[in-house]
Amino acid sequence: MRIGELAAQAGVSKDTIRFYERIGLVTGRRLANGYRDFPPETVAWLAYVRTAQALGFSLAEIARHGRDLGDAPDAAEALSALMREKIRFIDARMAELAALRADLEARVGTGCPLRTADRVG
Repeated sequence: MRIGELAAQAGVSKDTIRFYERIGLVTGRRLANGYRDFPPETVAWLAYVRTAQALGFSLAEIARHGRDLGDAPDAAEALSALMREKIRFIDARMAELAALRADLEARVGTGCPLRTADRVG
C-alpha cells in the first residue's frame, strides 16, 4: 500500500509516516519507481502507536516494546506488565508533582518566591 493510502486509512499525515519510518517505527520497501510500499498490517500498527501515545508511552518506548511484544509468547501478559510499569512511573511522578505543588504553595505570599519555606515568617 502506498503512503497516501496508508495515511488515509490510518488517519495520520504522510509526514508522520515518513517520520515514523525515519525513526524505525514503520518499514516500507521502495518500489522500482521510488514509491514507498507498506504492508497492510501497518494500518493496525499505526492504530496501536496512536493508542500507546495516548496512554503516555513515548515513541522510543513504543518502538522498543513493540518489537518485544511481537516476539512475546503471551503478548497480552507482556503488555499488561508494560502498563503496570507505566502506572508505577505515573504514580511516582504524581508524588513528585504533589511535593512540588506543596513547596510552591508554601512560598505563595512570602514576598520572595525563591526564599526557602523554613526561613519564611
